[in-house]
Amino acid sequence: MATTTTADALGLSPVVTNPTRQLPEESPMSEVTLYSTGACPYCSAAESLLKQRGITNINKIRVDQSRTEFETMLERTGRKTVPQIFIDDQHIGGFDDLVKWDHSGKLKPE
Repeated sequence: MATTTTADALGLSPVVTNPTRQLPEESPMSEVTLYSTGACPYCSAAESLLKQRGITNINKIRVDQSRTEFETMLERTGRKTVPQIFIDDQHIGGFDDLVKWDHSGKLKPE
């Protein structure tokens, strides 16, 4: 039986996972940066999705605790909203963009 993620609970496109599927301990994506705030449900959903795909090495940067980090995020992305996600220095975008990546198969471990 399949389970759904936080995205479904938020009324977004559900991301269905198979709880019997075994994911490798480390993803082939070596570096993930997640710009977030403490009270952002989409940030939590993005982190959950990444972890469900076996991506556990996530550099989580709280932009609500550091003006410098917020300015760095703004400079790197041109965006003021969170989450902002980078995989191996490639800007993916926000949570909706991450879900699109997942649906296209780009988050599946090799």
